[in-house]
Amino acid sequence: MNAEATAALPRNVTSVLTDFVNSAKEAFGSDLRSVVLYGSGAEGKLRPTSDVNLILVLTAFNQPQADQLREPLRLAHTAIKLRAMFLLDSELRPATEAFAVKFADIARRRRVLYGDDPFASLSVSRDDAIFRLKQTLLNLTLRMREAYVARSLREEQLEALIADVAGPLRSCASTLLELEGRSAASPKDALEIVSALLETGPRAADAQLISEARQRSWLPKDVTAPLLFDLIDLARAMWARAAALK
Repeated sequence: MNAEATAALPRNVTSVLTDFVNSAKEAFGSDLRSVVLYGSGAEGKLRPTSDVNLILVLTAFNQPQADQLREPLRLAHTAIKLRAMFLLDSELRPATEAFAVKFADIARRRRVLYGDDPFASLSVSRDDAIFRLKQTLLNLTLRMREAYVARSLREEQLEALIADVAGPLRSCASTLLELEGRSAASPKDALEIVSALLETGPRAADAQLISEARQRSWLPKDVTAPLLFDLIDLARAMWARAAALK
């Protein structure tokens, strides 16, 4: 495994990843093209609540091979919240086009643990990126509205929702800035920049609350509902701004 790619990770995470990648190599053999770490783990910014996200790029996926990896994946998920996406190399471009926002974030934040870099030569057209950005933001808006009505009587459920949607919103903010010819040091910074540009959504003080929700799955009493409404307003405003892009 590429030691440089895991240098910023905690020792226990590196150990589990090494064991899992070795198990994947043994299970899939020559059908395993690449193993790519993405998200906060690729930045070396894992939080206690973070998942460790991998993509395994394969030339084939069959049951005998997959069966060999069931127990290693179960153990790795228990130990470090490992989540693995199994993607055929023939599906790389369709997946990148269908989930443009997610894969744009992977392109920004990835480390190759094994094999070649399958995303080095992939790109998304501007039209596809705008379309998927609008789709993702509208979906997030509708999801947050429904969740507020269904869950807001219990604040702990809204805390979990805010932690869950913050990541996709930050990725959307990064993509929106890129489409406008801007940049940000991180997805977290991108969301703060977009909030300031749109003059809506979480205020500066709320940015820390979002981080608290992601890091600890906890927020002070009586702040969850206003914060969620700020995020709903921001997602809607980001959608309108994306819709105006050419």
